[in-house]
Amino acid sequence: MAGRLMDLRPEEAYEHAQAALRRAGRVDIVREAVALTAYATGNYAEALRELRTVRRLSGIDAHRAIEADCERGLGRPERALTLAAAEPSPDMTDVDRVELAIVASGARLDLGETEAALLTLDTPVTAAVTDPELKHRLDEARVEVLRALGREDEADALAATLPVPSEDELEDDGVEFAEVPYSTAELEAMAAQVAQQEEAAERERAARAQQRLDLAAEQQAEEEAELDRASAGDSDVEPADVSHVEEDPDGVAQTDREVDAEPDPYLVDDVEPVDDVDPVVEVEVEVEVERMVDAEPDSEPVADPGLVVDAEPDPEPVDEPGSALPSEAAEDGK
Repeated sequence: MAGRLMDLRPEEAYEHAQAALRRAGRVDIVREAVALTAYATGNYAEALRELRTVRRLSGIDAHRAIEADCERGLGRPERALTLAAAEPSPDMTDVDRVELAIVASGARLDLGETEAALLTLDTPVTAAVTDPELKHRLDEARVEVLRALGREDEADALAATLPVPSEDELEDDGVEFAEVPYSTAELEAMAAQVAQQEEAAERERAARAQQRLDLAAEQQAEEEAELDRASAGDSDVEPADVSHVEEDPDGVAQTDREVDAEPDPYLVDDVEPVDDVDPVVEVEVEVEVERMVDAEPDSEPVADPGLVVDAEPDPEPVDEPGSALPSEAAEDGK
């Protein structure tokens, strides 16, 4: 239906294609109908997106000229030329190459490259065109380029050879639209088939996901078993006998260690450490002093006049000349 209405009522054809898209979005021919009707109604961005989807679903590159013209419609002639210069696919026919040359010539005109636009139309492929309708579109493109070059006489002469289009013929921008050879019932049947395929694919994806989960669970179980075996091996080791070690109920040892570990707040950081005296020298000096002491005789102790020793008897008095004891003086008086 969309194909039959495309030339006469493109907007209605676009609505039919959208209805088919809702029923069979995975069918490449449906996406192709959406792309062509979107292109016919001027929805170039949607048409370009759908054409790429068609190429991905079908693997056929049969609408490169329409893709390039969509890029022109979006104001991107450079991208249109990139598509035209790409390596042609095996699916492209001579007609497709001529259509692509017409679009590339228009892109050159958009960029102001009029001489290059004319050269694009004069190639061995375009020279070998024999189909009247295709040759007609090719000559129309030449007339446009000649007028852009200012060669009005040549353009008028070539335009005079072209047949005058009827009022019923609509401008198709140099691109043929194919008939969609499927009815609504056939599209619905195709949609049901695609739905079944999607359900089967979903079940397959779910099965693969479950397999991955089962594999992860098995790996986790193996890791846990390995950890259990390692723990069991550690428990078989006999603990060290610490019964002979006395317990420290008051925690004095721990307290002492903590005190020793704490820095002394009264230590002065600025004081430089004094070099330790050589212990060998100290030992030699002490030994020498001991030998000297042993060699000398003991000297008599010097009595301290202020010290009274109770253990020793009082020394006998020494008579001094001219002095007498009181007892002796008494006897002399008798």
